[in-house]
Amino acid sequence: MIESKFGNYFEDFEVGQKIRHALSKTIFESDNNLFSLLTMNHHPVHLNQDYANAQQHGKILVVGTLVFSVVVGMTVPDVSGKAIANLNYENIMHNGPVFIGDTLYAETEVLSARESQSKGDRGIVYVETKAYNQNNELILTFRRNVLIPKRK
Repeated sequence: MIESKFGNYFEDFEVGQKIRHALSKTIFESDNNLFSLLTMNHHPVHLNQDYANAQQHGKILVVGTLVFSVVVGMTVPDVSGKAIANLNYENIMHNGPVFIGDTLYAETEVLSARESQSKGDRGIVYVETKAYNQNNELILTFRRNVLIPKRK
């Protein structure tokens, strides 16, 4: 039997390494509606077809924070599955719109990795994640620092 791997240790990350994440997700209308309701984002461009038809894109836009949350989730098995903490997120850029029915894919590049200055059993990995739709159009970019344990 092969043991399933969830997450990586600090030593597994190499600067310049690119990870194409295996997980992907098609965004359904129900995803967008539920997320809008849960987060109290009732902007009509996300929930009202008639309103959205008269706007720039002519159809309902998926809530940007839903896209961000889904993409972060897609990276967990490879980036933060063993993490002690996500220390910060930065430079979150919505590079393009996401619509109902779009499928999201992501890849992450390791920008730097350094040992913790205060605790020797962990390190900080700095990564940039890019997400694309089914047409390989860039739709989201963000960076984060992840606190990851070393192997024991």
